[in-house]
Amino acid sequence: MQKYICNVCGYVYDPAEGDNTAGIPPGTPFEDLPADWVCPLCGVGKDSFAPVD
Repeated sequence: MQKYICNVCGYVYDPAEGDNTAGIPPGTPFEDLPADWVCPLCGVGKDSFAPVD
């Protein structure tokens, strides 16, 4: 599954890990994150993330 990086702080969302701070279970693709999900480190929205090469 594709990882995504925050363009502001460098946090990497890894679908294999999910985001336990927001109740996102492991195995959740970035595309399936809720529209109001924000970076757990700096609080920016999904539009500030880019796929990791």
